[in-house]
Amino acid sequence: MSNEQTSSKPGFDEAALAGLISHVQQKPEAGKTVWKASTNWVGGLQSQAKIRGFTVTMDEPTALGGSNTGPNMVEMVLGAYGCCLTTGYAANAALRGIKLDDIQVELEGDLDLNGFFGLQDPNQCWPGYTNVRAKVNLVSDSATPEQLQELHSAVIQTSPVGSILARPINVITELQNS
Repeated sequence: MSNEQTSSKPGFDEAALAGLISHVQQKPEAGKTVWKASTNWVGGLQSQAKIRGFTVTMDEPTALGGSNTGPNMVEMVLGAYGCCLTTGYAANAALRGIKLDDIQVELEGDLDLNGFFGLQDPNQCWPGYTNVRAKVNLVSDSATPEQLQELHSAVIQTSPVGSILARPINVITELQNS
């Protein structure tokens, strides 16, 4: 780990991250974590997610019947993936001693509303994203193209949100009426 400034952007606690990585290396079971969120309906098509003391408002755009008071849920997925990549680049670059001047990620996803609206069988027309594309621009005056490619490869392979999008996971949704 380098002690010199590795970015022109505000830093983060590299020692804390390195300490956690070391702890998980020594005790792999410590890496098995559970993350939580809760949501509530505000009204109309607006809802809020409460995550670690933060409240995130989500809504549909007016074209989908919402009041456009926040991004919709599928947009949040794109944003979550882009921010996950950004975090991965920033953290991995710092831990490798690579100075990044900027990180920009542009994302888009293909979603067929026929599936979402129930107009076609979900087995024939998937209601979620069928493709997600991310274009990454890493700006560094000091890193070599090879270093940036190695950084990119490491981040893509270890992105939690990228993994959630790319691999099947178990989702259990229970109805609990009170």
